[in-house]
Amino acid sequence: MKLFLKIFTILLVASFGYGFYIKSSETLLGERIIGVSVLVFSFVLMPLFIAFRWKKRRIEDYIMTPESIEKMSNSLSFKKEKTKKSKK
Repeated sequence: MKLFLKIFTILLVASFGYGFYIKSSETLLGERIIGVSVLVFSFVLMPLFIAFRWKKRRIEDYIMTPESIEKMSNSLSFKKEKTKKSKK
């Protein structure tokens, strides 16, 4: 999947550059190539990339729940107590 994403990205960047190159002589065709490249990048490559990067992660680790808030407040109070003891 990683190799596929790299190749697909290179192809999209090449088609984007080719669209700018063609735009100098054939305005309509160049703009269409650039537009299709941007659309494919936005609606195909980005979701594939995001799905690939988030494949092994749990969404619960990034959601604020009462348990996670309690865990954070406990760790903060522990740090405060530790710094108070070290100052004395």
